[in-house]
Order: sequence, then structure tokens, then C-alpha cells
Amino acid sequence: MEYGIIGLLVLIANIYAIFKTWTSAASTLAKVIWTVVILVLPVLGFIAWLIAGPKGGNSINV
Repeated sequence: MEYGIIGLLVLIANIYAIFKTWTSAASTLAKVIWTVVILVLPVLGFIAWLIAGPKGGNSINV
């Protein structure tokens, strides 16, 4: 039962990371690369995304 909950948390974290990656202002190539890394290495990819992933969204700074 514990492994199912952990797996569900990893899935939710990865979906969040992919969503935030695709809504960022990064280039399309960077978005594709981050998505592949997150999907191939779920836990390590998420941690790498937290540390070095594309930051920011489509906000305009005044």
C-alpha cells in the first residue's frame, strides 16, 4: 500500500513539473528535453527539474 501512495505522489509531481515546463517561457527544444528527462527518470528528473529547470512563466515584468 505504501508503494502505491509513493507512486501516486511521484506521478502527481511529474505531471506538475511537465505542466510548469510547458507553460514556461523556455524554447520548444528545452521543453521537449525536460519532458523526456522527467518521463524517463521520474524521481531524478523531477529533482533535476526543481534545481535547474526552466523558471518563470508568461508574466510580464513592469
